[in-house]
Amino acid sequence: MTSGLLAVALPPLPQVRPGDDLAAMAIEAWRSLADEDPSLAPAAGDVLVVTQKVVSKAEGRVVDLRTVQPRPAAVDFAARFERDARQVEVVLRESVDILRMERGVIISRTAHGFVCANAGVDASNVGEPDTVTLLPEDPDASARGIRDRLVAAFGVPIGVIVSDSFGRPWRWGITDVALGVAGFAPLDDLRGHPDADGRVMHATVVAVADEIASAAELASGKVTGRPLTLVRGATLPDGDGTVARDVVMPRDADLFT
Repeated sequence: MTSGLLAVALPPLPQVRPGDDLAAMAIEAWRSLADEDPSLAPAAGDVLVVTQKVVSKAEGRVVDLRTVQPRPAAVDFAARFERDARQVEVVLRESVDILRMERGVIISRTAHGFVCANAGVDASNVGEPDTVTLLPEDPDASARGIRDRLVAAFGVPIGVIVSDSFGRPWRWGITDVALGVAGFAPLDDLRGHPDADGRVMHATVVAVADEIASAAELASGKVTGRPLTLVRGATLPDGDGTVARDVVMPRDADLFT
């Protein structure tokens, strides 16, 4: 490629279960892709985007709702808005702050600092009835662990993103963002650099990891069983940053919550 971006979903994975070696599964899937098309063999600067769902399942971040006893507030909220009280209870447990709890929607802040719907608790594409997934405890560490295995297996510097779907304030629709990153800095800070007209930029910080995650989701889709996506051609900022440290906005900078 001389320019542009390439996003290719890797072959489908079998159902991921707690304790599975997700990194080994990713290595095998990428090797299968390269067998079909040698040009897609791992190369320096590639990024593998891994969806949160399979990371959480492999790490055992799942809850059997049949074991959950909801508190009265969860029962009341669920009854008013036709929700599952057990799932509401799990959301409340995963939240460190409840920002809004209205119209059947819970917007909360997680222990990671993420502000999102339902604290990232999700029942879709889990593969088991009465089961929900929780966000990984440390998505940056999850990304680093997978990256270390990929680099050892393929011998080239590769970036890894753990992604998830988030809604957006004041806009309908969801988009994928980076929960964790390894192998490059997630932001490209252009402040102090001139724009195309020579004016110095004072506010532009590009969310590179989030943009790569969104591109990957367009290639993989939501219901294809392909949770791994190769993204090639992005200019990766130097460094080895984290989403927790570099991307999550500190509370004293938050104008809205």
